[in-house]
Amino acid sequence: MSNPDARPQLARRPRRVRASEAIRALVRETRLTPESLIYPLFVCEGHDVRRPIASMPGIYQLSVDEAVQEAMAARRLGISGVLLFGLPADKDEMGSKSSDPSGPVQTAVRAIKRGVPGLLVFTDVCLCEYTSHGHCGVLDGDHVVNDPTVTRLVETSLSHAEAGADFVAPSDMMDGRVGAIRDALDERGFGATGILSYSAKYCSGFYGPFRDAAGSTPSFGDRRTHQMDPANVLEALRVVQIDIEAGADAVMVKPAVPYLDVLQRVKETFGYPTAAYHVSGEYSMLKAAAERGWLDEDRVVLETLLGIRRAGADMIITYYALHAARLLA
Repeated sequence: MSNPDARPQLARRPRRVRASEAIRALVRETRLTPESLIYPLFVCEGHDVRRPIASMPGIYQLSVDEAVQEAMAARRLGISGVLLFGLPADKDEMGSKSSDPSGPVQTAVRAIKRGVPGLLVFTDVCLCEYTSHGHCGVLDGDHVVNDPTVTRLVETSLSHAEAGADFVAPSDMMDGRVGAIRDALDERGFGATGILSYSAKYCSGFYGPFRDAAGSTPSFGDRRTHQMDPANVLEALRVVQIDIEAGADAVMVKPAVPYLDVLQRVKETFGYPTAAYHVSGEYSMLKAAAERGWLDEDRVVLETLLGIRRAGADMIITYYALHAARLLA
């Protein structure tokens, strides 16, 4: 006598949709494409400068002419944009060079917009790369003061917009900076300049290689008074909402992989354009393991970035952008 449950059991065969690459591609739920990637660049002064960063193999401090070449490579691979960080030759307590119209970022923006049409240019807006003490803002004693820092961030954002940036990206985590920047941009005729806000930027141990690259390690203390506590998710949702209401055009979760739950909550709660920053420490960990033969680099790079997309990122800022785009070609 036949088993009445046999056919229903046979009908449920999930492996049928995994049987070939063509079928797997047909039913794939999440797509990773070069268009979803943004490539960070460290721009310094000088010419023909391509200085390796020891803690970030394959990443360099670049003079403007070299940054344009990297931007061209990104564009050819279908990457949507670059995110620029400035490395001035001189620093002071106020981070004065951050708003210098002739600074590395401002000069690079103009050069990339001229030389690489169609590539989006995002600019990081923070003082940490520009201050002699390495903190993200203006100091009163040992304390980063909020409102004077916001004034400096507004000045920096305006200088980036004047140079032609498509988006300014405040990463400082000061209160009120998104609204102040939006108001200033609109008042000065830069209503089309977008704001990508580092809304949920956590006080993370994964930033070490970046601080090596940017020379932005604090000379004392840390950033716990303004970057977010890694234990908190509801706080991130509150801050994202504040930034959206203040005029942010897109929001960010940083770092990416240790905070995929936050990323998912942000995307599901607000349905807003959402970025994730696959940060320097995440990059360098994969590089170190791959160099030792412990991981298949190509495979884990795509798997990692796909996981970030699956969690809800519309765009991923990653030092692996060129590598990943070549694999996806």
